[in-house]
Amino acid sequence: MKRRRVLLIEDEESISAPLAEALEREGWDTHVSATGEGGLDAARERPPDIVLLDLMLPDIDGRDVCRILRAESSVPIIMLTARGLETDRVVGLELGADDYVVKPFGIAELIARMRAVLRRTVSRGERRADEIVVGDIALDPRTWSVTKGGNAIEATRREFELLRLLMENSGTVLTREQLMEEVWDPNWFGPTKTLDVHVSTLRRKLGDDPAAPRYIHTVRGVGFRFASHEELSE
Repeated sequence: MKRRRVLLIEDEESISAPLAEALEREGWDTHVSATGEGGLDAARERPPDIVLLDLMLPDIDGRDVCRILRAESSVPIIMLTARGLETDRVVGLELGADDYVVKPFGIAELIARMRAVLRRTVSRGERRADEIVVGDIALDPRTWSVTKGGNAIEATRREFELLRLLMENSGTVLTREQLMEEVWDPNWFGPTKTLDVHVSTLRRKLGDDPAAPRYIHTVRGVGFRFASHEELSE
């Protein structure tokens, strides 16, 4: 059985050495890079199955590395950070990271999160790839593109997955729990506020008025609903 390849971008050897050793023992093919530039080169030369990315790197900010990685591929990214502020975590997720772990962390927890992220990635890949059109919004999973009235809308991976789930169920209310479980993780440890941040960002990109939204509606105390075909044809 082919071993999963993990790229660890971490400059502190006191962390990277024992972590790489533990990952190898668990059956992961592990490559370590101590710089952001080195990590980007390694990812381009031999694409990994998953990336563990430290936020504080000596040459490039980890958030910039995340932004570049996400622009070049859909590889799952877990951020490793000593920062505990919710705003830092939300920013990382906004840039396209799939999860984050705050230092110090346990190896067992990290590996569990890695496996959960990979399971979600495989599950998403198995979903149908037909274009979804509701009103003037079109989403194409085959090209990871979103358009409104034919005009392209830029969306991060997480925004794309959230919008896809809402549009697949247009006219139906999806609970916050359903959305967090499908787009993030059934055992999500992070702030649920990130869902509101993503919805707010999507509304802005779709040109939605938060006070009187046309596309993404809030059902207070329950969750969110994408407008039905009938509503958008009025």
